[in-house]
Amino acid sequence: MSATPSTILHITTEAGWAAAQEAGQLVAPSLAEEGFIHCSTHAQVEATANRIFRGRGDLLLLELEVDRIGPELKWERATDVGDEFPHIYGPLNLDAVIGTTALPEGPDGYSLG
Repeated sequence: MSATPSTILHITTEAGWAAAQEAGQLVAPSLAEEGFIHCSTHAQVEATANRIFRGRGDLLLLELEVDRIGPELKWERATDVGDEFPHIYGPLNLDAVIGTTALPEGPDGYSLG
C-alpha cells in the first residue's frame, strides 16, 4: 500500500452504532473473535459489504480519522482477497468517528451510489 489514507471505514448496523454510543466505545464482535476490528478503505468498502454482509439489510458506514484512532492500527493482508486491510487492535474510541453514512442494500447488493 503506497500512502496511508487519512480516513478509513468500518461497517456496522444502526443497532451496533447505538450500542457503541451507549457504551462510549465501539467493540465489534470481531474484536472478541479475532482480536481486532475490521475496517476498509473507501475503495474496498463496497466489495467488502457485498462479500460479507449480503442479505443482512441496510448498514451504516462509520468514517474514522486515522490520526484519532487510539488503539493500534495495522495494515494486514487478507489472504482470501489478496489486499491489505486496516485492522484496529482494541475498542475504538468514538472521537475517531468523524461521520456516518447509510449503506442501503439494493437488489444488486450494496452500493455507495
